[in-house]
Amino acid sequence: MRTFLALASLLAYCASLVSATALTYKLDANERACFFTNVQHKGTKVAFYFAVQSGGSFDVDYSVTGPNERVILDGTKERQGDFVFTANDPGEYRFCFNNEMSTFAEKMVDFEIAVENESRAQLPSKQGANPEQTSVLEESLLKLSAQLSTISRNQKYFRTRENRNFSTVKSTEKRILNFSLMEVGLMVTMAGLQVFIVRFFFQGARKGYV
Repeated sequence: MRTFLALASLLAYCASLVSATALTYKLDANERACFFTNVQHKGTKVAFYFAVQSGGSFDVDYSVTGPNERVILDGTKERQGDFVFTANDPGEYRFCFNNEMSTFAEKMVDFEIAVENESRAQLPSKQGANPEQTSVLEESLLKLSAQLSTISRNQKYFRTRENRNFSTVKSTEKRILNFSLMEVGLMVTMAGLQVFIVRFFFQGARKGYV
């Protein structure tokens, strides 16, 4: 029972160290959208992940700006990104996506902003507890947390690839349909032209006999 309470306390404490926001945003053409997060302590780790799920060439411009309008990260025409940086200044951080390069294509962007403290959780101690056992349990939970984070990132990656492949298939189907319609139209035009030429020859031949 005490072990269960210790695990529950540790998990609750670990959860309190990380605040994350995961969203899917529809970025219209010629739109610039910004999202904000507040960092309270210097040296806090900030993780930033994004992936363009659909729209255009699956690319977008992005930028991350600190409290003093100092640009921390930026990029143009990127399909996805996964970054971790240390916030050297407490305050408000701005994460922006820019789709002003597109005149009509809207983009669907998945992104996540996570703010976590570098301090590590400590298991509550009890009388007669072995420090080595406590340390092993703590390390196991931290490894488990890292593995879960890796699984989550892999799921996002495969979801992004699935969406892009599905969009490619739809685009290919549309091109095949358009090509087929053009081919049918060309065949009908050629058939009509052949009929017209044959009739023209027969009419000329009749006039020659007359």
